[in-house]
Amino acid sequence: MDSIGRYRLVRRLGAGSFATGWLGHDDDLDVPVAVKVLADNWASNSDVRNRFLAEARIMRRIHDRRLVQVYDIGTLDDGRPYFVMDYIDGGSMNDLRQQGTHPVRALRLCAEACRALDVLHGYDIIHRDVTPGNLLLSKTANGDTQVLIADLGVAKSLLDAVGVTMTAGT
Repeated sequence: MDSIGRYRLVRRLGAGSFATGWLGHDDDLDVPVAVKVLADNWASNSDVRNRFLAEARIMRRIHDRRLVQVYDIGTLDDGRPYFVMDYIDGGSMNDLRQQGTHPVRALRLCAEACRALDVLHGYDIIHRDVTPGNLLLSKTANGDTQVLIADLGVAKSLLDAVGVTMTAGT
């Protein structure tokens, strides 16, 4: 694929169990974006498809600097849904963990991650798959490192969490 909707694809960022992420470029706005596309093998599974779309809706509904924002949603010609969100270019907490960092910085970033999770909890959402790879890093205007939550694919509303539920996430 060269493009998805109006977004020109630059390179594949990675793939998980349910979706593939692409670095894209919005030529109209002249900004990089991330495009997440549901995997072929899950396109006909209505539960997975609905969860994928619910992720996009949750991320769009919550407006906070600590959560990756979704800007667009669509469907490919083959019927697979996709959504477009902020491209966060600072790597992840997993990258930082592998490189190593000063303990004081690590604690500060972990506290930022907790604040980000608190934002979700304030909207009665539980993430259920918090991993270092789902905590993205970005530089702020004043040079600080900001932690953003990504990948809400198995997130669940606390309102829906009453009663028996399947185990999900890492």
